[in-house]
Amino acid sequence: MSKRDYYEVLGVSKNASDDEIKKAYRKLAVKYHPDKNPGDKEAEAKFKEVSEAHEVLSDKQKRARYDQFGHAGVGGNTGNPFGGSNPFGNGGNFNFNGQSFNFDFGGGGLDDILGSIFGFGGGARRPRRGADYQTSVTVSFEDAIFGTTKTISHNGSDIKVKIPAGIDDGMSIRLRGKGGDAPEGGEKGDLYIRIRVKPHKHLTREGAIILSEEHINMVDAALGTEIEVETVDGKITMKVPAGTQSGTPFKLSGHGVPFRSDGDRGPHIVTIIVETPKNLSKKQKELLEEFKNSKKRSFWG
Repeated sequence: MSKRDYYEVLGVSKNASDDEIKKAYRKLAVKYHPDKNPGDKEAEAKFKEVSEAHEVLSDKQKRARYDQFGHAGVGGNTGNPFGGSNPFGNGGNFNFNGQSFNFDFGGGGLDDILGSIFGFGGGARRPRRGADYQTSVTVSFEDAIFGTTKTISHNGSDIKVKIPAGIDDGMSIRLRGKGGDAPEGGEKGDLYIRIRVKPHKHLTREGAIILSEEHINMVDAALGTEIEVETVDGKITMKVPAGTQSGTPFKLSGHGVPFRSDGDRGPHIVTIIVETPKNLSKKQKELLEEFKNSKKRSFWG
């Protein structure tokens, strides 16, 4: 089911001010709040929809990306690139946009990746079961995007752990039967491996979206230019059109985080920051004054 336009959800125009958005959200949040509508599933869904719309439209950068790219510019359904609350439930199978996918994570069977911090991978605890152990593994930003294999030492063994593409910081991988021994031959416990992702110098991540900023001078912004952008796929050339304003986002499709087993990836959003020179020479000041007073003033909008 397609998502409704966020402005439509809040009942405001696309030119609405921050105050108008805030007021509309408060009014609707009160109307549909679960405390006022106990047991009303429709009201609960409306409340979530209103809250999601407000979260995006109340944030200037997210709103700018939404205005330009729609829902794809703010991570699709949620911050979780796989969609849904439990992407790895049901033995590694999950649905995305009506299609069924399966992840084979190796090492511990079909339930390897389970966000223990989110309570994934339930099931009743069996009697006389061994203790669960927990450790952590640190991976690079790129390895979290594309996946990798790590070898860890545990209880005197050499254990290889498959890190799937798209995993995020704080998620956990569960290896069944790699935990503590159980008394009287019961089932062994599990080993939970918490993933730590090293921050990148220039890139950040928001669900399936990768974000970065590129700084250019005001002359290049006015006349247009081409710049080299660092992505997880290497450096690529991006065209910046004439008249670009500071804070303008540009979308590099397919350079973000994988979010489906068929290899589809989110976008990389590049925000242009136009730098204003601080130390001008006398000649530069004269030229700017001349430009300011010329008939070309309208060029700056």
